[in-house]
Formats: sequence, C-alpha cells, structure tokens
Amino acid sequence: MTTDSNQPAPTVVDRDDIQIPIIDFAPFLSGTPAGKHSVALSVTNAFRNSGFLYLRGHGIPPSVVSKTFASSARFFARPQDQKDSLRWTGPVSNRGYIATGQEKLVPVEDTAGIENLRTTSPDFKESMEIGKEGVVGMVNQWPDHIDEEGRSFKQTMLLFFETCNTLQMQIMQAIALGMNLPEHFFEKYIDAGDNILRLLHYPPIPKDIFQRQPGQVRAGEHSDYGSITLLFQDARGGLQVRSPKGTFVDVTPVPDTIVVNTGDLLARWANDNITSTRHRVVEPPVSAGDEGEYPARYSVAYFCNPNTNQVIEALPGTYDEQEGRKYPGIKALDYLIQRLGATI
Repeated sequence: MTTDSNQPAPTVVDRDDIQIPIIDFAPFLSGTPAGKHSVALSVTNAFRNSGFLYLRGHGIPPSVVSKTFASSARFFARPQDQKDSLRWTGPVSNRGYIATGQEKLVPVEDTAGIENLRTTSPDFKESMEIGKEGVVGMVNQWPDHIDEEGRSFKQTMLLFFETCNTLQMQIMQAIALGMNLPEHFFEKYIDAGDNILRLLHYPPIPKDIFQRQPGQVRAGEHSDYGSITLLFQDARGGLQVRSPKGTFVDVTPVPDTIVVNTGDLLARWANDNITSTRHRVVEPPVSAGDEGEYPARYSVAYFCNPNTNQVIEALPGTYDEQEGRKYPGIKALDYLIQRLGATI
C-alpha cells in the first residue's frame, strides 16, 4: 500500500555541505495527486541543491537489473579482438565499444590538456555504448553475429534500454511538476528516446597504483552532458561527488536504488536553477580479502538526452527582465557532439 507524506526525504549523504536524499518514487507512480506533487518537489529540490539523489520504488525489478549486469559482465569477458571489432564509431553516433584508456573524463575547462592526462593517468575502464535502434547512420555495434550469447545480449540490452526510457520520462514529469510546469511539458522534447545505455567495466587494479601515480582514478572528475543520468552500481563502491567545499564525498551503494543525477544540458535548460555536480570514480573502500588488488567494478549508466533535433533554451519561469537567459539556444545534438568529441 502506498501512503502520501509531506515528511522530508531521508538523507543518505550529508557531509561538507552536500546532501543526497533517498526518495521513494512509488507515490509518484501510483499515488494520489498530492503524493505525486510531494515527490515532485522532493526530486526537484534535490536536483537544485546537490544534483544527486537515490531513487527507490522506481518500478524496475531487481531481477531485471541483475540480468543486465550478468549479461554486461559476460560481454566484457569476451576476447579483446571481439570487443575491438565492435569499436566506437564516433561522437555523432556514440555507439560501440571503448577500450581501456581510450576515453579520459575531465572537467570541461581541462579538455585542452587531455592528451597528456590520457598518457599520465588514463581512466581504468572500458565501456559499451548502446543507442536507440533504427537510426540512419547511427548503427549499434552488436555481437549478435558472433554467437548465441551475443544474440541474447542484444535482446537483454534492448529491453533494458526501453525500461530505462520509460522511467526517465516519468522522472522528467516529476521535474516539470516541481518547477511549476505542466506535467507533460518535456514530452515533446524527449519522446524520441535519443538516449545512451552505457555498460561500464572497471577491471581489477593493483592497489599500489594509486600511490605510485598521484591523481590516478578509475574515472576522472567530470559532469554529465545531458539531462539526467540513471546509474545502477554494484556493491563495490568508489563513486564520489564534489562538495561545495571542494572535497569529494562517497556515494555509497544502497541496494535496490538507482542513483539519479542531473547533467549540464538540463542545468543550462533550467538557467542554472538546477545543479550539475562533478563526480568521479576512485579506488573503492578496502574489503576483507582484497589482497594486493582491487576487484573489478561494474556499473550501468543510462544517459538521457533531449531529442537530437530540439533547440534547448531557458525554461519558462527560470528568468525574468532582471535575471535574463544565461545561455543562447543550442541544438541538443550539437551540444552533445561538442562534449563527446572533447573526451574521446
């Protein structure tokens, strides 16, 4: 049974002036209008304050998430030559396999020195980028021609892609209500599903590499590019967010929740009334039996973007004659290509 409540959402992270709440989304999906409005305000307040929240009651069964993680792990266990044959095809399509060390995530102002950083402190991760099917010139790089497992992988990921797309549209409805916009305001901007499902594998790594190479991380400090990101992480840990004090704070995994954060394009869309917070992945907390290396870490990120042909400009209610629009309008695809092209 779902009950409505005006109580503040409990906070999981509260350190160095950054708070990340855990929000039950079930009342938004099946509650009363008052319950939906309460959840919408909690979601939008979290995105205004820290840009991050944990979402539970989101409607995606744990069994679906587990199946996706297992299929992802089997993909990354493939021989390197098979993965390389499915390599990333460029920033316009943003589909395919990205090998360890190929991408270096950095803050947007540091992209000029990215080649040196890629050599001295590469990101220790590999990924597989999957976009919407059927887009001319943007073909997903499936392993379905290799074997039966490759065909199963394709089906699993296509289903998960659509499951996440449904949830992101519901979260955007909550944001609209929380910003005093009509509930379906964003629908025409996001109904094409121009999103990216990213499977991530952080291979086992010697513990001492973080001491031998100052500044070494598994994924560099960055902010996401699009509207919102749905992050499913395993129990290993290592995700950190940058606090207002400049410190990095652990975003500890919470079972059966999704970490949801806002990206730069949504912050721009909201005329900076929503926060896009930098984050990174470092070595996880030490666990018993870790010996001389940190075990592998897996995560799945669903990067949500406006339709590629939409022009993004300040939302109604986020500016007036005194506080004008901070940014000119920009086509969503142009913005994403600029950001992707700077890191890979």
